[in-house]
Amino acid sequence: MEGQPASPRRGSLRHPDSLLEHHLYPAFRSRRMGTFDHKVVEAFIRTMERNGVGLATQSNAFDKLKAILLDAHRLGLYDENPFDGVKPPQYDPKRAVIPSQAELQAIRAAGDDTFRLVVDLMSGCGLRNGEAFAVNLTNIVADDVYRVTEQVNQTTKDHSPLKHRKVGEYRDVPCEHRCEQLLLPPRPIPVLGVRRGHRPAQCRQPVGRGQALVGEPE
Repeated sequence: MEGQPASPRRGSLRHPDSLLEHHLYPAFRSRRMGTFDHKVVEAFIRTMERNGVGLATQSNAFDKLKAILLDAHRLGLYDENPFDGVKPPQYDPKRAVIPSQAELQAIRAAGDDTFRLVVDLMSGCGLRNGEAFAVNLTNIVADDVYRVTEQVNQTTKDHSPLKHRKVGEYRDVPCEHRCEQLLLPPRPIPVLGVRRGHRPAQCRQPVGRGQALVGEPE
């Protein structure tokens, strides 16, 4: 329903659909099921490599094709297993490396203001990229604590529960002062000493939670 966060199942269903749409259909849309063998599968892997498809996506697309063709093999469509002798894509994620301060500054300089905000939230609060895109003020539960309750799903582009957690579960993470100031709305402060008849300039200063804007008309 509109306005409700996407469920993990909805995102899970769209993932194989994306593999079919972007990788399997373009490669095999005109091929008859009875013509698959190990040479066709190997050619599919080489095509993904040539097109620069990431290893994680290669592995997922290979697994999806394998599930389809092995079902057909069990039903008797093929006399031989079409995957015999085929070497699958080797996806071996390495241990995450924490960037140095110099590398972090280079990363920040590579994007616009929105990108820099996401980078600061990820580095300052330990958020994943989908969690950084879902931040909101109400989740600042203490001066130095941010409560992570949801993320933006990369596939559906909607807010959804945290990965590998049930609806309603959360985790609290440290929130550096600089990250808290990034999230809090600024307030205008009049500059003193302006000549009569001139409109005072405005300064931007962070507003603490629960504080009113000083000098605003009632």
